[in-house]
Amino acid sequence: MLPGLNTLSAMILVAEIIDFQRFVRPRALMAYLGLVPSEYSSGDRHRRGALTKAGNTHARRVLIEAAWHYRHRPALGDRLARHTADQPPAVVAEAWRAQQRLQRRYRHLVGHGKRPTVAVAAVARELAGFVWAAMTQMPRRAAA
Repeated sequence: MLPGLNTLSAMILVAEIIDFQRFVRPRALMAYLGLVPSEYSSGDRHRRGALTKAGNTHARRVLIEAAWHYRHRPALGDRLARHTADQPPAVVAEAWRAQQRLQRRYRHLVGHGKRPTVAVAAVARELAGFVWAAMTQMPRRAAA
């Protein structure tokens, strides 16, 4: 229900990550996917560099591609309305909150002079956090 993450993308994430429970916090998943900045530190000097790009390349690529969808304003189109019709209201509300936050984050970063590719990487990092929360904390529906 998150823009950019269709069934195929979700299946790729599940197949590549397998067990989301092994990550105690969303930051651990972000680091596993290589979506955190590298750091060069010496004494009191701290410098952040490019993404580490460590970990699973395929899952990182899926999240980066999905993050490009947050350039656009959040909207509930016909297709998304059909997909969310039979979902629990709490899940739909969380997905809508994520959509609004990620789009706001993209606009904020680009508005402050960041390149779109840098903003998308930051949005992908936050998207990984929302995916982690959905896979570890959201209540599961019983299998029919």
